[in-house]
Amino acid sequence: MPQTASKETGFDEWFVTAINSGALMLMISIGHRSGLFDVLADLEWTDSRVLAEKAGLNERYVREWLGAMTTGGVTEVNETGEYRLPPQHAQFLTRKEGGENLAAFAQYIAVLGNVEDDILECFYNGGGVPYEKYPRFHEVMAEDSGMTVVDALEDHILPLVPDIFTKLADGIRVLDLGCGRGKALMKMAAEFPNSDFHGMDISEKAIQWAREEAAQRKLDNLSFEIRDASLFDRTAEPGVYDFVTTFDAVHDQADPLAVLKGIRRTLKPGAVYLMQDIHSTSHVSSDLDHPLGPLLYTISCMHCMSVSLAQGGAGLGAMWGREKARELLTKAGFDDISIHRLDHDIQNDYYIMTKSA
Repeated sequence: MPQTASKETGFDEWFVTAINSGALMLMISIGHRSGLFDVLADLEWTDSRVLAEKAGLNERYVREWLGAMTTGGVTEVNETGEYRLPPQHAQFLTRKEGGENLAAFAQYIAVLGNVEDDILECFYNGGGVPYEKYPRFHEVMAEDSGMTVVDALEDHILPLVPDIFTKLADGIRVLDLGCGRGKALMKMAAEFPNSDFHGMDISEKAIQWAREEAAQRKLDNLSFEIRDASLFDRTAEPGVYDFVTTFDAVHDQADPLAVLKGIRRTLKPGAVYLMQDIHSTSHVSSDLDHPLGPLLYTISCMHCMSVSLAQGGAGLGAMWGREKARELLTKAGFDDISIHRLDHDIQNDYYIMTKSA
């Protein structure tokens, strides 16, 4: 954390570490997207020519990338100029089954860098940056949620909801609001064919991708809709869903309270709402020890807050926190709110609410 590091090492030393780390994230993003980490993990000691050939890439660029990775302590080099990715690093940087691919998260730095000029303009003039300015954000979010949410859905997240597996197996109606590319829905739809699943999102590109993927998988119990949820408190169909989910979707809405009121409106009496959102308090002074504090406040400033403000919205930001979340959920009519943490997930809180009769 910057506050601690500057006191311990001197701010100039901390800054050198920070700027090197920022540069490494760009190179790690490239290594992830190009498949270089996956190829390198399957090789023993190798040179840039062999690595480039096996990865189908330009050798000169691969050689310079290896320079950044090696001076940054990610890869190793020997006296003959051959490189390797240590196994203890590979488990966190590759797509290997059973691993935790942290390299995917490095993409946020590059994606947000693309809108720096637009965000700077907002610093001077207010307003926000619309969704269409972030061409890869949904793709990166889908990869992020694929690891933190989708992979944990069956074993960790759904068990937070009493009797949900029995209900899904018997057949219920499920809505995921702000579904993005719909990966969580696809997993549930495939596992529980007797239930009916519906996804809504404002992004045409995300919904188009979801529809094509669902059709390819022949998930006939799954449908998607392009929808702005700003008026959901008035337009939501009353009392039709048995289970509603939102995954990291409420805080960047134009009108989060309207969304939450709409969710309660569309639930049947006794039905359950599961909200996954960023773990934080509503006070910076209480977030100083958050392990992802700087990253999450940056994502909030350069995306979550800004896309809401671009719609003339509330601009809550990703770090709206438990206190604000409880306040809005209570205003929306939820009076039975429980908050859970999962051992594998340092980033999120999981809210469970049952609609009273």
